[in-house]
Amino acid sequence: MDQMKDMVGKLDMEELLKRQVGAMFSFLASIYGPEKLVLKAGRLDALSGMRSRDLAQQVAALQKIIFEDPTIQAPEGLEAIPGILEECQEEIAERMARQAIEQDIEERVSRRMQERHDEYIQDIRREVLMENGDPETEETRKKLNRLVKLEERSIARSALYYLRPRRLTDIVGQDRAIQALLSKLATPYPQHVILYGPPGVGKTSAARLVLEEARKLSFSPFAKDAPFVEADGATLRWDPREITNPLLGSVHDPIYQGARRDLADIGVPEPKLGLVTEATGGILFIDEIGEMDPILQNKLLKVLEDKRVFFDSSYYDPTDKRVPQYVRRLFEKGAPADFILVGATTRDPEEISPALRSRAAEVFFDALTPQHIAQIVKGAARRLRAKLTPQAVDVITDYTVEGRKAVGLLADAYAVALHRQGGLPERGFLAVEARDVKDAISAGRLSPSVTSKASDKPEVGKVFGLGVASFLGSTLEIEAVAFDAREKGKGSIRMNETAGSMVKDSLFNASTSLRKELGIDLTDKDVHVNIVGGAKVDGPSAGLAITIAIFSAVTGIPVRQDVAVTGEISLKGEVKAIGGVYEKIYGAKQAGMKMILVPKGNSVGVEEVRGIQVGFVSSLKEALDFMCPDWRKAMKSA
Repeated sequence: MDQMKDMVGKLDMEELLKRQVGAMFSFLASIYGPEKLVLKAGRLDALSGMRSRDLAQQVAALQKIIFEDPTIQAPEGLEAIPGILEECQEEIAERMARQAIEQDIEERVSRRMQERHDEYIQDIRREVLMENGDPETEETRKKLNRLVKLEERSIARSALYYLRPRRLTDIVGQDRAIQALLSKLATPYPQHVILYGPPGVGKTSAARLVLEEARKLSFSPFAKDAPFVEADGATLRWDPREITNPLLGSVHDPIYQGARRDLADIGVPEPKLGLVTEATGGILFIDEIGEMDPILQNKLLKVLEDKRVFFDSSYYDPTDKRVPQYVRRLFEKGAPADFILVGATTRDPEEISPALRSRAAEVFFDALTPQHIAQIVKGAARRLRAKLTPQAVDVITDYTVEGRKAVGLLADAYAVALHRQGGLPERGFLAVEARDVKDAISAGRLSPSVTSKASDKPEVGKVFGLGVASFLGSTLEIEAVAFDAREKGKGSIRMNETAGSMVKDSLFNASTSLRKELGIDLTDKDVHVNIVGGAKVDGPSAGLAITIAIFSAVTGIPVRQDVAVTGEISLKGEVKAIGGVYEKIYGAKQAGMKMILVPKGNSVGVEEVRGIQVGFVSSLKEALDFMCPDWRKAMKSA
């Protein structure tokens, strides 16, 4: 019975040891992989033991593989096997620990070698740069770092940028000009355009916004990314030697100014593209185009005709195979310059090149009235979240007729109000009062834009004439005084010399027309005519106003002070047509006039102007009927 129990126990022990051996073989297979484990067993003469059913042979095969010793013999008896298996487990653990350490060391070594390799490559690069003359020094690196830090700084955009028009409807008082500009640009066949008008009325903004509108149209040739390139004609300069030309482009020769270094080293010139190429497919806007150099204007006209810019250099050799393709293409075919030119100017059309005018349509922007200025500043105040008092608006309209200046004055007054009130209000809008605007005006030493204003009370010897300067119309206050001459028949006519020779001619015409048409002889009178403010009159359009002023001074008949007069007076008392009628009408509106007298020869299109009554006259007598309706009766009674 005891023997049977021993046999059963022996069988159980053997089965347990077989399972342990099998588990260890499985663990080795997971470490080495099944195929590598078989190869290793074959090399160590353990393959037959692995496949044997005898536990002792399996243990021997396990030992051979673990200890890598093919001479190990099978153990005798089951009693030695547990100890052998424990030794095998210890050896496996030791090898795995050693393998992990070795792997970690190998990774560190590999990483360190890669770092050393990278450092070596960097050193080689530095040596190459030093050999080629590295332009960087410690000082230049400091300046670079400073420049990078400066670029990281930023402040809010200026008020003028923030308040400039964002839509065409934001441009005030230029409906007719904008419609004309749209008809020239937002079509399948856009035209070159010259914009005339006083400064600060929205010419640049209108051109930019019209392009934005044209981009949206399916029939427009302008793509959605069509460029709008701006330049200033007053700053565009060029060198007769063609060394530099930012507008059209130029060639950088390798000797005189140097092309790119790799090109200069082989003696190849490099063309530099100009603004006309940058604007290809879009609009090139040149502000103050009338200030451009005449020769540069002619060169621009050639580009407009060819739609390309051509380059030339005595250093270019078409047979040189070292010339890059882009350089070869620019010299042989030129650079594209297919754009629409929009020029803006404050000069009169007569001062612009006739050749340029013949290639461009012309659009005229009107001067702004006080009502327009008020509308502009109110809209700008809403964007600034400011509340302007009516008195503050009136002060601004008195001191400027330019939209840009009006917005700038509003921004200055806003800042004054902000500091006066100690900061922004928690809710609502910042209140800007008339005193804030006056403080800003005082700091800027501004003068009123309109010094002469209409009055409902007639006066003797005073008439409002009209003048034009840079598309800005203005009133001329003309006064005359008449005295009896000290000696009969030896009267004199005087005027302020600063007014110019045209006023003197108008005086002589006035005296002759008064004598011929009304029988008023000035030989018995001493007459003094003054243009208030010392304004210089360079045209005959003040003749009618001077004649009426002298008539009033001599007869004592008062004339209306709410009517402005323009027109040339002839020796026969006829009123001749003059120029600048639109600008003069706007000047009269700015001064608050109810009516303007215009020569009948200027009647075409003038009736379209709104906001002021226009009277058309062809003779001195017709003008007097408007200025002093009872003049005939007064002269008869006299």
